[in-house]
Order: sequence, then structure tokens, then C-alpha cells
Amino acid sequence: MTYTQAHDEAHGNGLGARLNWLRAAVLGANDGVVSTAGLVVGVAGATGDRGTLLTAGLAGLLAGSMSMAVGEYVSVSTQRDSEKAALATEKRELSEAPDEELVELTGLLEGKGLSREVAREAALQLTERDALRAHAVVELGINPDELTNPWHAAGASFLAFTAGALLPLLAIVLPPSSLRLIVTVLSVLAALALTGWWSARLGDARVGLAVLRNMGGGALAMAVTYGAGELLGAVGV
Repeated sequence: MTYTQAHDEAHGNGLGARLNWLRAAVLGANDGVVSTAGLVVGVAGATGDRGTLLTAGLAGLLAGSMSMAVGEYVSVSTQRDSEKAALATEKRELSEAPDEELVELTGLLEGKGLSREVAREAALQLTERDALRAHAVVELGINPDELTNPWHAAGASFLAFTAGALLPLLAIVLPPSSLRLIVTVLSVLAALALTGWWSARLGDARVGLAVLRNMGGGALAMAVTYGAGELLGAVGV
């Protein structure tokens, strides 16, 4: 195994990371669609006032997108801290016990299917080129040049949720009152079919089942919140 092969492995890990980000964006948009649709449809069950619907929808959009962004920032910051701590530990171990670390790297490469002799030679070459990078990629599965960025994650989550939430918000406030509910429901179901299809393709899952499950969950959420809104409106709350 050469250094180029190890570098190619990092590219593979980078591709996997990008797919994970894309999957997270699709799921974030899906959350925006479902949560905002449930909110505005629930309010529509209680009142048909356009101003009230717009206020509720905007409040739900901002609250949801900020919650997603903050949650993702905290989560990814913790992951980044863990990655940096692992790299610092590895750097210290390489400084204090380089021979033991070389043996460890040889064993890891041997575990990937290389013979003992080839693994030893590869470990020597990798160590001479960049010992920390070699251990980071082979042992930790971390590319030191591509640590997770909490700001990117927060921004992506904010934008994904907002994009998803805008659809039910616009669908509930733009059409005439007589068409408002049906336009919203149909628009939301179409969007959920799309996000269900996309998430299934990204995860190599069964597309039909994913689409039906996504649409069914969204339809149930809207039905429940609309019923609750109608009940509250009927009793004058």
C-alpha cells in the first residue's frame, strides 16, 4: 500500500461525508415541510384569517430553522472537538513512542489484507511521508485537512429547513381561502414524495416504501393538527 492509496482512501471518506451532508439536507428540508405544514394546517382548522396564518407560519419557520441550526452547531462542534482531541492524542503518542506506533500502523495495514512484509514497508513509507496523517486516516478514519465545520453544518441545516418550510407557508397564504387547504395538502404531499424518493436513493433503500411512509407521516401530522385546530376553534379557544 502506497501513500497515494492512503490518500485515495481519504477521498473515499470525503465522498461519504458529502453524501451524509446531502442526506442531512434532504431530511432537514423534509422536517421543514412536515413541521410547518402541521402548524399552518392546524391554525387553518381554527381560523381562516390570512394574517394569523402568515404569523404562525413565519414563527414556526424561524423557530424551527434556528432550532435546527443551533442543534447542528452544537452537535458538530462536539464532533470536531472529539476529532481534534483524537489527533492531539495521536500526535503525542507518535512523539513519545514512535516505534510502538509504527508497529500499530503495520498491524492495521495488515488487517486490511496486506502481507506482513508489505504492510511493514507501507507503514514505513507512510510514516516517513506524514506519520500523523497516516495514523489519522488508517487508524482514526479522519482527514486532518477536512475536519467537520460546525458553521457549515448550522448554515446548511438552517437553509434546508427554511427551504422546506417555505412551501407550506406560501401554499397556505397565497391561494384564495376556498382553495387554501387543498393546495397546501397537495403541495406538501408532492414535496414529501420528492424528499422521500431522494432520501431513499441516497440510502439505497426501497423508493416506493420510503415515499409512502413519508407521505403517510405528513398526511397524519396534518390530519391531527387540523382536527385539533378545528376542535379549539369550535370551543372558542
